[in-house]
Amino acid sequence: MTSYEEDLIKQSQGGDLDSFNLLVEIYQGPIYNLTLRMLGNPQDAEDVAQDAFVLAWKAIHGFKGGSFKAWLFRIASNACTDLLRSKKSRKADSLDAIFPEYNPLPSQVESPEDHVMREEVTRLIGQQLLSLSDEQRLVVTLADLQGLSYEEIAQITDCSLGTVKSRLNRGRANLRDLLSQHKELLPPEFRL
Repeated sequence: MTSYEEDLIKQSQGGDLDSFNLLVEIYQGPIYNLTLRMLGNPQDAEDVAQDAFVLAWKAIHGFKGGSFKAWLFRIASNACTDLLRSKKSRKADSLDAIFPEYNPLPSQVESPEDHVMREEVTRLIGQQLLSLSDEQRLVVTLADLQGLSYEEIAQITDCSLGTVKSRLNRGRANLRDLLSQHKELLPPEFRL
């Protein structure tokens, strides 16, 4: 955590909403990415991310130091878990519905066939990620997509380091098993 961030946190704890809004600007992208990966629906992800920041503002006085990022991610992951529990029977949307704005043009060096194949693999990975259990999806998203350390993930999920490693290992193995059912879409080096 930088001294700038520490200053913003202290000012926020003193009731300065402008300082908290600067913290929101710093973390809104990563928090939205987490909620989107966990929920699979852009509207729900936006709502839960916004709710997480509101909850963080209300609880900022209770932040006692340590990793602010981990504290904020924990609030967001708990909000995702609460929503998932309340919507347990809901089916996941297609990745096209999740990322309607994501439609990159093929690069100059990428053939149209390669572009289509890459898009299909991206869609498949997104679908398979949504099929993991909530706990596995959370740790895989935090580790592999957000790049957080095991220690940060343990703090966010309120689990032991061993539990985080176990869930991550099982989540990756389940994702690998699910993707192996579609080997034809994977690059040759991943077709084991």
